[in-house]
Amino acid sequence: MKEILILGGGFAGLYTALELLRLPNGAERHITLVDRSERFLFSPLLYECVTGEMEEWEIAPTFRSLLPPPTTVIQDQVKEVDLEHRHVTLGSGQRLSYDGLLIALGGETPDFGIPGVRDYAYFFRTLADARRLRQRLAQIRTLTRIVIVGGGPSGVELACKMSDRLGSLAQVQLIDRGSQILSGFMPATVEAAQKALAQRGIPVYLHRQVTAVGQDYVQWRGMGAEVREWQQDPADVVLWVAGTAVSPVVAALPVTQNGRGQIMVTPTLQVPDYPGVFALGDAASLVDAEGQTVPASAQAAFQQAGYCAWNLWAALDPHPFRPLLPFRYQPLGEMLSLGTDTAVLSGLGVTLTGSLGYLARRLVYLGRMPTWDHQLKLGWQWISRPWGQLLNIS
Repeated sequence: MKEILILGGGFAGLYTALELLRLPNGAERHITLVDRSERFLFSPLLYECVTGEMEEWEIAPTFRSLLPPPTTVIQDQVKEVDLEHRHVTLGSGQRLSYDGLLIALGGETPDFGIPGVRDYAYFFRTLADARRLRQRLAQIRTLTRIVIVGGGPSGVELACKMSDRLGSLAQVQLIDRGSQILSGFMPATVEAAQKALAQRGIPVYLHRQVTAVGQDYVQWRGMGAEVREWQQDPADVVLWVAGTAVSPVVAALPVTQNGRGQIMVTPTLQVPDYPGVFALGDAASLVDAEGQTVPASAQAAFQQAGYCAWNLWAALDPHPFRPLLPFRYQPLGEMLSLGTDTAVLSGLGVTLTGSLGYLARRLVYLGRMPTWDHQLKLGWQWISRPWGQLLNIS
């Protein structure tokens, strides 16, 4: 029996495991998934968990409820990957051998060595981060100054959600070191986001490099034409969503990496010189079969999973009629939540905003939930709620 080891249970890892279970000859391979959490996190809906729009079970089902036996799920930290000897060491000391390996450890939020970030800022990547932030928001009784660092999708979505969640109790501002928010996004998406921020009175400050975070302040200096001595803004809550870094385990691997530490993989999603080893998601840097640079996004990982499952099967059980398939990325558009009652969906020549965008986003994500069983449970939960609550128009 072939042993397939999957490191990381995000979109790339979990969905590859599910696709492997659908392939023929399942009895000839055993799948082990390792993740530091007991739950899969549907991260695009993590914002709704903070605002109370959704419950934890809706966005974070357990791996054991999604992956039937004989699949093995291990909750542990990956400590070391030995590609030469084909084994992985976990934080508990357990050592796992493999025939096929998928590295899908996901990303981490870097602090860039900036003083005070780890001590005072709130990160927003895990379920534990969302719980911590929700507890802090529940304590707010007076006007609170919230500074969000990072003008990417997480920063924009959090800014709108915090404003809607707290109303007149919050003064929200968004800062970024770049020249615009949502760099690389479609113009229609950027325009909708700018409008949503403006409607909520959320100021956006660009060309600002944070140099320190304190208990009640953010220190920064201007960049580019606005270079100046550092200044301070008062802040009761700092949300830190500035960038993504690869896992230290990935960064330590003896493989070819790009400038961000991501593993350079082939169009078949394999790690060069290690034909039985694959890498996906935030851990990988990929140019697909059409020459497209593939983004490290949930949408891309969702698409890669089927290819990776097939290629793992083909690599471990070679057959003339089972070639490895080069990945071809299909950009299907962009979706952002822009508050508790509105969203934007841009793609395929169509842009939906407001309540229509909100409903379309929910339906798309419902269809991307990992199993039919969870989709049915979640769909019934949404339908059983009063329509006014679902659409936030009551």
